[in-house]
Amino acid sequence: MTSSTVAPRRESPARRRVLDTALALFYAEGIHAVGIDRIIAEAGVAKATFYHHFPSKDDLICAYLEEQITLVQGHAAPRGDTPEEKIVSVFEAIGEITCKPGFRGCAFINAAAEYPDPDHPVRRVVDTFRWWFRDTLEKLLVAAGHPDPECTALMLLALRDGLAVAGDLDDPATAGPAVRSAVTRLIAPSAA
Repeated sequence: MTSSTVAPRRESPARRRVLDTALALFYAEGIHAVGIDRIIAEAGVAKATFYHHFPSKDDLICAYLEEQITLVQGHAAPRGDTPEEKIVSVFEAIGEITCKPGFRGCAFINAAAEYPDPDHPVRRVVDTFRWWFRDTLEKLLVAAGHPDPECTALMLLALRDGLAVAGDLDDPATAGPAVRSAVTRLIAPSAA
């Protein structure tokens, strides 16, 4: 029996331009505020090319959010020696994101605000991100021997949401120390 490896499919430059354009415009101006024709024009692709890659605007929005998941997973990947250090590192990475120029809040919270129907495909991608984040934290809490990892992971998810909003509305430099203190208290075994 032989095994073969399938090479990853190379993304077309046109699809990449559309995604990059959507990323910039959706994040800066909001999803509903940006039309397909504008994305096509700014990406410099033909309408047929756009629809070849994205049959609908919802498909493009879902691809945009899936790409955001990949970016967050790379930037906020847990780092450190202990599960506790790894959890703190996730929140430090989120704090760094919220301090960057041009930060306009969390792409997932923003998308959920524009798509309130929980059954909409856009909301399902948002839910995928939230499940991944909560599950990652819960597994780290289990590894740390935390007495209530499920509830604590939900509290940490709420804290993450608050940090994302505070980074947009408040001075993110003042939120960082408070978040670190909150995370440290929540993950301490006596907190449960």
